[in-house]
Amino acid sequence: MMKFRFRRQGADPQREKLKQELFAFHKTVEHGFPNQPSALAFDPELRIMAIGTRSGAVRIYGAPGVEFTGLHHNAATVAQMHFLPGQGRLLTLLDDNSLHLWEIVPHNGCAHLEEMLSFQLPSRPVFDGASTLPSLSRVTVVLLVADGNRAALGTEGGSVFFLNMDTLTLLEGQTLAPDEVLRSLPDDYRCGKALGPVESLQGHLQDPSKILIGYSRGLLVIWSQTAHCVERVFLGNQQLESLCWERSGSTVVSSHSDGSYAIWPADSGSSLVLQPTAATMPYGPFPCKAINKILWRNCESGGHFIIFSGGMPRASYGDRHCVSVLQAETLVTLDFTSRVIDFFTVHSTLLEDEFDDPQALAVLLEEELVVLDLQTPGWPAVPAPYLAPLHSSAITCSAHVANVPAKLWARLVSSGEQQSPQPTSSTSSWPITGGQNLAQEPSQRGLLLTGHEDGTVRFWDASGVALRPLYKLSTAALFQTDCEHADSLAQAAEDDWPPFRKVGCFDPYSDDPRLGVQKVALCKYTARMVVAGTAGQVLVLELSDVPAEQAVSVASMDLLQDREGFTWKGHDQLSPSTGPLPWPAGFQPQVLVQCLPPAAITAVTLHTEWGLVAFGTSHGFGVFDYQRKSPVLARCTLHPNDSLAMEGPLSRVKSLKKSLRQSFRRIRKSRVSGKKRAVNASSKLQEANAQLAEQAYPHDVEVTPVQRRIEPRSADDSLSGVVRCLYFADTFLRDAVHHGPTLWAGTNSGSVFAYALEVPAAATGSEKRPEQAVEAVLGKEVQLMHRAPVVAVTVLDGRGRPLPEPYEASRDLAQAPDMQGGHAVLIASEEQFKVFTLPKVSAKTKFKLTAHEGCRVRKVALATFASVACEDYAETCLACLTNLGDVHVFSVPGLRPQVHYSCIRKEDISGIASCVFTRHGQGFYLISPSEFERFSLSARNITEPLCSLDIRWPRDTTCDSYRLQESPKLSQANGTPGIILAPRSCDGSPSPARSKGAGDTLEPSEATLSPISMDSATSADTTLDTTGDVTMEDVRDFLGPGGARPQDLITTCPSPSSSEEPQKNLRNVAQDEAHACTILIR
Repeated sequence: MMKFRFRRQGADPQREKLKQELFAFHKTVEHGFPNQPSALAFDPELRIMAIGTRSGAVRIYGAPGVEFTGLHHNAATVAQMHFLPGQGRLLTLLDDNSLHLWEIVPHNGCAHLEEMLSFQLPSRPVFDGASTLPSLSRVTVVLLVADGNRAALGTEGGSVFFLNMDTLTLLEGQTLAPDEVLRSLPDDYRCGKALGPVESLQGHLQDPSKILIGYSRGLLVIWSQTAHCVERVFLGNQQLESLCWERSGSTVVSSHSDGSYAIWPADSGSSLVLQPTAATMPYGPFPCKAINKILWRNCESGGHFIIFSGGMPRASYGDRHCVSVLQAETLVTLDFTSRVIDFFTVHSTLLEDEFDDPQALAVLLEEELVVLDLQTPGWPAVPAPYLAPLHSSAITCSAHVANVPAKLWARLVSSGEQQSPQPTSSTSSWPITGGQNLAQEPSQRGLLLTGHEDGTVRFWDASGVALRPLYKLSTAALFQTDCEHADSLAQAAEDDWPPFRKVGCFDPYSDDPRLGVQKVALCKYTARMVVAGTAGQVLVLELSDVPAEQAVSVASMDLLQDREGFTWKGHDQLSPSTGPLPWPAGFQPQVLVQCLPPAAITAVTLHTEWGLVAFGTSHGFGVFDYQRKSPVLARCTLHPNDSLAMEGPLSRVKSLKKSLRQSFRRIRKSRVSGKKRAVNASSKLQEANAQLAEQAYPHDVEVTPVQRRIEPRSADDSLSGVVRCLYFADTFLRDAVHHGPTLWAGTNSGSVFAYALEVPAAATGSEKRPEQAVEAVLGKEVQLMHRAPVVAVTVLDGRGRPLPEPYEASRDLAQAPDMQGGHAVLIASEEQFKVFTLPKVSAKTKFKLTAHEGCRVRKVALATFASVACEDYAETCLACLTNLGDVHVFSVPGLRPQVHYSCIRKEDISGIASCVFTRHGQGFYLISPSEFERFSLSARNITEPLCSLDIRWPRDTTCDSYRLQESPKLSQANGTPGIILAPRSCDGSPSPARSKGAGDTLEPSEATLSPISMDSATSADTTLDTTGDVTMEDVRDFLGPGGARPQDLITTCPSPSSSEEPQKNLRNVAQDEAHACTILIR
């Protein structure tokens, strides 16, 4: 008998409306340090800083929470950046010889970054009429002339061109050619090699008409723009690297390729200066590297600052990355662990001030940003409220903790302040304070935990836009390691030369790779956490507000249980330090559990109410009672053919013979199964039934999609015993009447083990249970048909909701679970989601993701999605990330698909592996080793930059019409295209259905996309589900008379005149699919 399954025709309009109120995908902000920075700029009037990267990204930072982001279309390296002071405009020079003018544009009380003009510099400029201008060649240096509407461009050919900043066009008749400079030189200097490229251009603070020009040969000239002649010549012969003009204009400082710098008098009576007044090689007399950049800053208290990068002795310290700070007799050599990109000082730039009086020195390095307080003795480092190097040691794992209690938050902040106390004499705060953060204070505190290769766990404030470091936990002190290179470098004698001082926190070296943190778990109610590492070490720690000196209890658990035929070939376990050890305030270890064999921990979970911790490796899983400090359970999950699991991740020897044997075995098995299917006698009958069904089936009814054929996985696949997930739950396992503590474990071979735990109940009014042994008994064992790896296990109560965390229900912090109705267990594998009833463990419902979508599950999490229309309504759904980079959301427990979005490029394997979901519908993933991309799946819970900038200069209103004709900006600097929504609504409050990246344009939600924009090249960030899309009729109604105000429509296409009909507007949009339209609905 043939069976047909029909779906209900169409979609429920009420449910589609509810989806739009619950779900919306936005990429909101990028946390961390920009990957591969290449340029730096600072606006002393607005107090904002810009960083450019090799990928063409532009990031502007002000006060914490004030961020703007842009991306050049051609994604070339940003070579130089220059702010037009006080104007909120930024000029960028790319390595493809193009100039771009960016502007921070206010809109509805907020501001965002837009590219206003761009100009590709020609190899030979051509003007109207005859022109004999020299070749422009490549631009080497840019100077913004103080009058604000011109820029000087120095080139490789030695010429200086001038650019109109309002139109980004070259000015004819003002070019300074090398021949004009050569005519002012003595004959003996003129004869010989050429002047070379223009290396430096410096403006006079007091007299904007004068420009100091430095050529590669060493020649310095002061050029008068008003008189169009050379005023003064400095005859240098050493190859020039950098120039600095002292504030009063009486002194010029030049740095050179031999590691020296020279001081020249600029106020002498003679127009020809033959020799500098002083020439110094700070780290001579032996050959030194070039001084790449030099600054001179004078002080009212006397003793000017000379700050320069490079200049180190070539033979001894040529590989060091240094910036030297010299004031009077004090010299400090700042030693960094990554390459110096650029630096600047925060000082007074007012014309009426006589002195610079620098307050701070900011150094941009390849891997971090360091700011020093120059007004405090000793020049201490200023803690950064953002731009912290997440990858100070390589990130190995991450976790998010939502709704952190205020007490725990205060204790973490206090412990972090004790780790890096500031000098009592320091009065300087973060100097980059421009702009105003308009975002509301977060309603709840969120912690982002990152585990690192060096054995540290870092705690980050992830509540807002700025990812602020709170506290760092180090586990290396508990173990004996051989390498102590960091300590030996820090213990340099004071009389050593040069006077190095280690600065910064980026440390790419790890003492021992076995220290790497693989898994972390934190109980926010009891301030206990578990840190598990690469060598099978599991640490249980407790937060303490005072330092202590104590010994750590050590226990070991053999997960192989003396099974014969297995020999561990991997790394050895770490040797714990013996005796009492000093521990600072913060998390202090209580118990160390060593798994044997010492394989990397693959899963961990903590239940503080029962005093238990569970952990798993590639060999099995175990349960440990950290209150009694005794083992509870050890279960081996190895298959007899799992020899690969015995080699470990650090083993260099792989069995080639074993791999070839398994490959041929799979090929042979697939051929045999194919032949069996071919000779199946019932295949012809099935084909006939299918044809009959196709003829009799109504074509206007939607049918169930064809499922892909999924081959069952072999039971003897390598690493089938890897424990992928562990889960504690109080549920019904033995019968439907009595519930109790249980442990669920899922493996790589599709096996799920459920153990019933006998945990002594705590006395009334006490949270500490009696000192009785905990027992574990195997209750159920589930084997999935296709043996797909189990990614997660979750128990749902009688109302279909996930069980609360430990202590949430007992302390009335969450609604108590329904223990009357039947419970269910949700098992998520890489191929499907399945709900089983408890305690019978019978299948209730399932969704075959791999069969329907052709992808595999990588990450899953249960999240609560709150409605933007009703504050009291929320749904708990299952969010999952696939190996294709798509995010799917399913209802729970019905497992009905709700929405799915394209989130991460499928080629970005590390980004997919690093993704972590939050409890409120947000997520993080690494877009580079130093940056987390934050995204939101919730229409209500969005964390994004909302900021303004006080710009006091007359904007040209004609720029607005030009800006509307520009193509939409890419929303993400990592190359993920998208359209960005309006930053704020009419009343100035954040719009719940919008997403605005830092300074990006607009990204429409699922409900505001038309089919035209779905096909455009810039709609990759939008939902793939077309349900609920705006139809052509809706757009026509919107564009019709009275449907929208003129200011409600902003399009990237040329704006039609007001006399044109709405139908013509719609036709223009439909014909130009390459230009995406953005609709702002207020």
